[in-house]
Amino acid sequence: MTVSFAKRDQSCLPVYIVAPESLDKILNQLEESSQNWARFNGFLGNFGQAVICPDLNGEPKCALLGLGNAKDRTRIRFTLASAASKLPEGTYYLKNDLILENCDYELLGWLMLGYSFDKYRKQSNAGPRLVAPDWADVAKIESMAKAECLCCDLINTPASDMSPADLEKSAKELAKKFGADFSVIKGENLLKKNFPMIHCVGRAAQTVPRLIELRHGSLGPKISLVGKGVCFDTGGLNMKLGTSMGLMKKDMGGAANIMALAHMIMQSGLSYQLQVLIPAVENSLSANSFRPQDILQSRKGLSVEINNTDAEGRLVLADALAYAGEENPDLIISMATLTGAARIAVGPDLAPFYAGSDMHAQILMSASKTTLDPLWQMPFWDPYEAMIEPTIADLDNAPKGGFAGSITAALFLRRFVPDPSRYIHFDIYGWNPTKVPGRPQGGTLQGPRAVLKALEDIFSQ
Repeated sequence: MTVSFAKRDQSCLPVYIVAPESLDKILNQLEESSQNWARFNGFLGNFGQAVICPDLNGEPKCALLGLGNAKDRTRIRFTLASAASKLPEGTYYLKNDLILENCDYELLGWLMLGYSFDKYRKQSNAGPRLVAPDWADVAKIESMAKAECLCCDLINTPASDMSPADLEKSAKELAKKFGADFSVIKGENLLKKNFPMIHCVGRAAQTVPRLIELRHGSLGPKISLVGKGVCFDTGGLNMKLGTSMGLMKKDMGGAANIMALAHMIMQSGLSYQLQVLIPAVENSLSANSFRPQDILQSRKGLSVEINNTDAEGRLVLADALAYAGEENPDLIISMATLTGAARIAVGPDLAPFYAGSDMHAQILMSASKTTLDPLWQMPFWDPYEAMIEPTIADLDNAPKGGFAGSITAALFLRRFVPDPSRYIHFDIYGWNPTKVPGRPQGGTLQGPRAVLKALEDIFSQ
């Protein structure tokens, strides 16, 4: 797996980036043999086209990559990677300017062509490697690539090797890498420290539940990041069908994305007082599983009626959010693979988010376009508050009726933060069903690049 820029040497092949309107200009710069070869192979600078042009001796002379027109580029996330993915193994450098917006992120897409999950099977992924252009922010791009690979690896790892204890180990390694403070509360100590819902959801599993915490930085705005770390979700006593349980190793995708975001923040050198919280549990079945109609007490003091044990993610997040709010941070961000309703609404590509501040929402949407990390704003719709209020407790963890499932889950979580105007919640999928250029199949990053950019804009205002 290679997700860093290559070193330039004599074997590197120049690459020309070509759009239909620049075709003649680029071809006129090439030797006649290369021009003829490009035309013979029907190269027109169309979207996704790639061709290696030989010299008179038949040796590779240069490569041409087609970008297509502006409309073509809106249909896929990484335009450059779409063409580069068709190049043979080798090392390449850009010969002309990259005539695209969001250039650093287009380079990131190329680097991600080198990702493969090879923990259990040796895989050859020796595709095209790229030499960094002089104008590229190499440190930033490589940091984003490594953070994304961390996220993908964590999600792709099956629950047999990604238990709450394993997730704790990965978080501890992340903390050590950046000199962050690390602590964990686990098992019965969760009850002693007043995290009753984290304990309740995870108590049936062989591996005890825990709350993982990282802290980094002593200057700047206070930011709390909270990620759902349900390492496997059977659904509990409201057990999932086999088809629904098949991908539940990814139910810790919120934690994986939060760890990737923390990686990028700490690597960036930006001055933030960062807190990372990961409630790590398995929602399993045993004699002491929590039950439908149980009433749970939360850290915040709100009582919660359980109407579906498969709506467990919001329970563990609620205790963590309440804890995060006790220090009155400037911003709280949660990420979770929380509801199927979000997938029905926007599919697997878009990451829906909820923001208590219109300014935060606007900044996030703008950052989404810049970073090629697509988001979609969803509403904290106050008229639905009544749907999460049962008759015998303060809150209902799974309102009946099936309507607005993602919204009601977000409203539930909002009850546990001190200031909704400083809260952002992501209801992500965390999985890419199909391999596409720059986005490997399997566990995936959704939102952290946009959030990293948005944080700079939010706290500069």
